[in-house]
Amino acid sequence: MGFACVYIPDFLLQAVVRGQRALGEGPLALLGGAPPLWSVVAANPAAFAAGIQLGMTKAQVAQFGNVVGARDTSARSTVQICMRSESQEEAARAALLDAAWSVSPRVEDTAPDTLVLDLDGLTALFGTDENIAQELARRVAAIGLAARVAVAANLEVAIHAARGFPGITIIPAGEERRRLGTLPVGVLTTEAETLEIFERWGVETLQALAALPVLQLSERLGQEGVRLSELARGVRQRSLVLAQASSSFAEEMELDDAVEELEPLSFLLGRLLDQLCARLEARALAIRAVRIRFELQPSFEKDFQTLKENVRTKPGVKQYEKVLTLPVPIRNAKTLLKLLRLQLQGNPPPAPIQKIYMAADAAAPRVAQNGFFVPCGPDPEKLEVTIARLGKLVGEGNLGCAELVDSHRPESFRMKRFVASTDYAKKAGKNGSAGILLPCLPRVFEGSLEGPARPMMDHIVQGFRAIRPPQMVRVELRDERPVQVYLQGMRGKVVAASGPWRGSGDWWQEDAWHQDEWDLEIEFPAPSIVAAQHAAPVPPQQKSERSQANHRDGICSQRGLYRIYFDALRQEWFLRGVYD
Repeated sequence: MGFACVYIPDFLLQAVVRGQRALGEGPLALLGGAPPLWSVVAANPAAFAAGIQLGMTKAQVAQFGNVVGARDTSARSTVQICMRSESQEEAARAALLDAAWSVSPRVEDTAPDTLVLDLDGLTALFGTDENIAQELARRVAAIGLAARVAVAANLEVAIHAARGFPGITIIPAGEERRRLGTLPVGVLTTEAETLEIFERWGVETLQALAALPVLQLSERLGQEGVRLSELARGVRQRSLVLAQASSSFAEEMELDDAVEELEPLSFLLGRLLDQLCARLEARALAIRAVRIRFELQPSFEKDFQTLKENVRTKPGVKQYEKVLTLPVPIRNAKTLLKLLRLQLQGNPPPAPIQKIYMAADAAAPRVAQNGFFVPCGPDPEKLEVTIARLGKLVGEGNLGCAELVDSHRPESFRMKRFVASTDYAKKAGKNGSAGILLPCLPRVFEGSLEGPARPMMDHIVQGFRAIRPPQMVRVELRDERPVQVYLQGMRGKVVAASGPWRGSGDWWQEDAWHQDEWDLEIEFPAPSIVAAQHAAPVPPQQKSERSQANHRDGICSQRGLYRIYFDALRQEWFLRGVYD
């Protein structure tokens, strides 16, 4: 077999029902055309059985049922009436192409409701032709459409078989004329004049059309008659016109009633996300970012409207946009819905929503392989949901990862988006040094400095532990040099001092800074001596606990190296950190 055709019967109806599943439960009529001359353009069999006919006006159809979205439902009938949606038809057509590309890379976009696939080489992947047809029907059903599938060696035979026979049809080579003979001539052409001629001749099936002499048929109908005869006999050949794959993935939904609450909006967003994820899964892609645009109700009773001079000017459509950027590509609709809900809870739209447009930026799926000697990190999807929940509580600007700023200001940083990176873990696993942390050396000061150069320490400094926020201390000076420091209620004697290193900057801004830094070697009295100086006696156990707490905090040891600075603008001393 060479080709498979996928045909969507009642495509206009299925495109609307795909976006609103509840409409497919009963009789449904679809209105189209330019207002106010709306007329019925499509209806399902249940609606035809109820008396609906194509071409009926909106007023005539309203007698059979209610318009979807109408406020008055007291006289509700079994027939539901809704408007045709070109945006939903375009989205359904794109989704159908994505499902076809997931099976074969060679696809022809024959019509909005018809696709043709080249099956060359697919037998090794899917097996027999019947298995290929069943897989096609399953993947099309996954995007919310019911399809007819036909497989044949001839491209045109596959198209007409899919349009004429329900379900899955397999036509072996050499049996095209016999299998197509039972179909009506209406599957070949929709021209009313040609069909009227065939009706006068008594030609109702393709078998009767194929029995007509080609020469006499061409004398009466011209080349169109020759083409129809070849199609009826299953001998017409043509090449496949390949469709170009699109990189845009978008879904759109126009609401009959504006939505204001988050719960019904979440239901609609979840439906659009399911459709997007199904399309991306068919193309073996994932979502890197989700872009949502809401069209808001033009006049909202809670809005404060002012009178304008030109009252006849039509107000523009209000829009509200949201962008959800993901740290890694995700294809889980439930996770994406949770993240969108958290964003909308923190910053909801200012008015009811009447139209939703959702687009996805596609990317290759995340591929991760853990090592035997590297600990597993948190799942990126669960971590992103946790971060979003924390951001809702503390604010988006107060959550993230600290990033040093290219500035002379000491300890200057900004918050950036936190992304779990496994690069260090991978390198550590290769070098066999996972879990070993290198010492953190003191940051070299880059500001404008005044004063002597810093002397070399007598011993090797293993690291520097910064205290954030800096702790306020009291300093006694003699000849403009620190001699005693009061820290946590303890008085320490300055054994050696190096400094000051003066830095300043940002004088043109409101948050200017001017600091004098000192490196001090301070000797504090032993904890037992400090306890003895108290008036009230302290039990031995409490003395031991206090001593252990002081040593555990690492701030007040008996002798250590400290960095303090004097804030000239605030006229206060602060402890910046401790050298280990």
